[in-house]
Amino acid sequence: MENLERLVKELCTLPDETTWVEFKHNNYEPKMIGKDISALANSAALASKEKAYMIWGVDDKTHEIVGTDKTLQSLKVGNQELENWLRSLLSDNAAFEFHQIEIDGCFVGVLIIDRAVIRTVAFEKVDYIRVGSYTKKLSDVPSMQGPVWDKIRNVNFEEQIVTSDLEKEDIGKYLEYSVYFKLLDNLPQPDTLDSVIHYLSEEHMLVRQDNGLYGITNLGALVLGKELSDFKDLKRKAVRVVRYEDASRMEMLRDETFASGYAVIFEDLIKLIELQIPSREKIVNGIQRKRITYPILVVREAVANAMIHQDLSSQGAGPLIEIFSDRIEITNVGDSLVDISRIIDNPPKSRNEKMTSLMRKLGFCEDLGSGWDRMVALCERQWLPVPKIVNYDNRTRVVLVYEKVFRNLTMEEKLWALYMHACLKYVKSEQLSNSSLRERFGLKTSSSGSISRLIKEAVQMGRIKPVDPDTAPRYMRYVPYWA
Repeated sequence: MENLERLVKELCTLPDETTWVEFKHNNYEPKMIGKDISALANSAALASKEKAYMIWGVDDKTHEIVGTDKTLQSLKVGNQELENWLRSLLSDNAAFEFHQIEIDGCFVGVLIIDRAVIRTVAFEKVDYIRVGSYTKKLSDVPSMQGPVWDKIRNVNFEEQIVTSDLEKEDIGKYLEYSVYFKLLDNLPQPDTLDSVIHYLSEEHMLVRQDNGLYGITNLGALVLGKELSDFKDLKRKAVRVVRYEDASRMEMLRDETFASGYAVIFEDLIKLIELQIPSREKIVNGIQRKRITYPILVVREAVANAMIHQDLSSQGAGPLIEIFSDRIEITNVGDSLVDISRIIDNPPKSRNEKMTSLMRKLGFCEDLGSGWDRMVALCERQWLPVPKIVNYDNRTRVVLVYEKVFRNLTMEEKLWALYMHACLKYVKSEQLSNSSLRERFGLKTSSSGSISRLIKEAVQMGRIKPVDPDTAPRYMRYVPYWA
């Protein structure tokens, strides 16, 4: 970590010794240091801190810098250097580094410890924790065991710092924060940088570090980053758009990568997609107009979902949007968290809670749980095939098929549209019928026979069931199989 002097002085301003900071004068007892590394690493995780610290040369009561007469690097246990001795007895997930600096003519030792990840940090196979200013065995404090493990297992990728040690004036070099205020209704951009920082911090896009400087989180970079390549490993999360000549991937016409944060590029991204979707001429009030063959609101929702539901911790690439002559395919890393067959009625789940909340606040997608319902409803109004979800190789793909007359739909497309229609009806306290399904496909009464056969097929496959099996066929109503 840079700015060590600033870090020490900031830590010295803390009112009391915290569970993630310990001050000492000259106590270098090796086993005490080993136990404290374990305790501080685990306590940092519990406190949602990235780092913990042991500082030598600071009075533990007054936090006055008094200096120390030893250096950590020179200490030995027998013939073994202290650092090597500690690493041999600590669990292999322990990460720490020694530093020695001079502040105001006094030597200060700084031990910087990473928070515990994946599992607790142990010393001599024993887990420790800080309780107030005391180091105790974690097994002796049962009430803390569950919370510690919960914090360690659920490391939040969104809140991890990706760029650190920034002066407040440097934040604007990396984040296009004016976009945030532009997209929020009734919130003009503040006149002062401190107020801007306040809002970004409240949204978990920015963090004030222990040394008084600022760090940009993965969330902040992914949403407002000027260039994703400025941030470690986030370049791969850029959105890519590919346009093909026909319905295959044989000939590529266009390949474009949007390399800024998602909020920064979203509208330009949607405009590009809209321009690439095939259109057709239509006469409206005597005027010839172009109309795209797929509702752009459905595209917006599908693209936003790919952004917010992707597995951000995965090494895979960011959202991929492929535009064909007959369909759009939108792919993101990570399996769907919800059973595909229950996409309409199940309680919503999100892999990235903070990104989901922020993107919805900024107006890029619907309220939680209503997006897919709206997509299905919009497609039904235009007699379009229903969006299809496919899970494969730890990826989720949404397929948006352009206009098709009923006779050209595959049986799979017909049955999926029927099932989604039944689900949509059910959540509105209604039921599927021959008449409602004909209306959904834009068919006349003369097609009743074809629709009856389709319904019969869906019942036999177990996708829907009759409300009352004894009802006369013409009055029969149906609900999803799970209703």
